[in-house]
Amino acid sequence: MTEVIGEAAPAPGLVNVPVTSGVPVATGVPVASGEPAGAGPDGPVAPLLEDPTGKRNRARRARAVPSWARRLAGPALLLLGWFVVTGFDLVSDRAFASPGAVLDAARELWGSGELADNLGMSLYRVGWGCALGVAVGLALAVIAGFFRFGEDVVDSAMNFLRTIPVIALLPLIIVWIGIGEEAKIFLITVGVIFPVYMNTFAGIRSVDIKLVEAGRAFGLGRAGLVRRVIIPGALPGFLVGLRWSLGVAWLLLVFAEQVNTDSGIGYLLNRAQGWNRTDIMVLCLVIYGLLGLLCDGFVRLLERSLLSWRRGFSGT
Repeated sequence: MTEVIGEAAPAPGLVNVPVTSGVPVATGVPVASGEPAGAGPDGPVAPLLEDPTGKRNRARRARAVPSWARRLAGPALLLLGWFVVTGFDLVSDRAFASPGAVLDAARELWGSGELADNLGMSLYRVGWGCALGVAVGLALAVIAGFFRFGEDVVDSAMNFLRTIPVIALLPLIIVWIGIGEEAKIFLITVGVIFPVYMNTFAGIRSVDIKLVEAGRAFGLGRAGLVRRVIIPGALPGFLVGLRWSLGVAWLLLVFAEQVNTDSGIGYLLNRAQGWNRTDIMVLCLVIYGLLGLLCDGFVRLLERSLLSWRRGFSGT
């Protein structure tokens, strides 16, 4: 009896892949039940292991909850801790108001129109301070980042000035400008300039030189390199500086609104301290936190729209 020796069938979980020009090409299609294994119509086949771990399914399950919902989990935990601390009388109501008392204070101030007026004035000051500070910081970063002479002159001066505490300038600002709205906006502007400048300048100078050389090889001129290579490469640094500057703006607003002012969230906070109204004080702190969260969300939206081309590590 003659024994016929054929090609051995692949093990379960393997895929028959046709070989083209001696190089196996993976199709990624599993063998259907009952499909003959072995040589295909185009020649020999190579085995391809299937993914037994199901990583794709786990990734889909992880993305089942939206990212905005996961980001709200942190503030929700803080709120839960607040309820626990005040609900179990771990601290007295005079030292730390409960969420219910803070909500009642918000209704009281909103009904009288006092909360809306003070909040609007604070937003006005921060808006103008951030607009002027971002514009000046961005212009200085462009001068220092694109020109060597600008780096020698501007960068050294900015590194000298940024070590001076901004709050220490408040007495001089009062002498120079006075104690009106201009002084408050100027204080916020000065504080916003440095984060925008430092991060944008670092972003410009951190652009990979290989990308610049590749752009020149493709015939891009100076304007083309700036528009297509340097600006996209510096955007992440600018957005980091913008996020940091928004936080600095709200911090400086507290100091600015405690100097000869009769409006603003900082003024409301200072007045509540004199009345020993901890519910209003905590309300002002909560408003600052919510405004900071909204500003962070605004910058994240900018990142998604402006940096949609960039893929980076997003956690495991």
